[in-house]
Amino acid sequence: MVATSEFILCEVQNSVLVITINRPDKLNALNKQTIEELHETLVEAENQSDIRAVILTGSGQKAFVAGADISEFSNFTVDQGKQLSAIGHFKIFNFIENYSKPMIAAVNGFALGGGLELAMACHIRVVADNAKMGLPEVSLGLIPGYGGTQRLAQLVGKGKAFEMVVTADMINAHDAYKWGLANYVTTQEELLKKCFEIANKISSKSPTAIKTAIKVINAGYNNSLNGFEVEIEEFGKSFGTKDFKEGVNAFLEKRKADFKGE
Repeated sequence: MVATSEFILCEVQNSVLVITINRPDKLNALNKQTIEELHETLVEAENQSDIRAVILTGSGQKAFVAGADISEFSNFTVDQGKQLSAIGHFKIFNFIENYSKPMIAAVNGFALGGGLELAMACHIRVVADNAKMGLPEVSLGLIPGYGGTQRLAQLVGKGKAFEMVVTADMINAHDAYKWGLANYVTTQEELLKKCFEIANKISSKSPTAIKTAIKVINAGYNNSLNGFEVEIEEFGKSFGTKDFKEGVNAFLEKRKADFKGE
């Protein structure tokens, strides 16, 4: 069982881990402790084979994550700012992007700055119709520092990314869907239900194949790698897994596969 901490609530339902960032009085803003607790939670969950997918959300109805906690870095030096970004990339944002279990962001309310960057690091985004999403950092004399300049352009295209970053404008849930920033839009009441619908589909599939698929898709966005070559290599490796043998046997025997993630 994944432990709950001061700012992170955890609950497992049918092989799906629900992580709730719990700082509602701060609109779930990411401070240093929250980032550390979220990292520790994800590390713990990654080693639990019974967890097949993760839903990440924020407590309350107002915000997924309204941004980083500005009060923590308002007096930072250049070196401290660089370290803040680097640690965030390592412990959360790149960590989530390359996580072995699919992560679904359940975006309720504001997802701004570091909050939108957190949602974009997840593999799938489901947003409630009250969502407001944006990167307002230029209003503070900053730029997005947790991968926002890169992931936003990958998701919505270079032109729209330029517009969102340099104007600091928020977009609503339906525009987020139109631009490819959201996979689905739901009502607030149906948000988690839709996330569980997706997560339950994932849970019935091969964990080894899914882990590999995440790795290979990400390789296509890594300039130091050839995604096609990585796909060929990983496709071949799949034939040596027990999940492959189980999947093929189940298909031939016309039964449901019982994948063990091996």
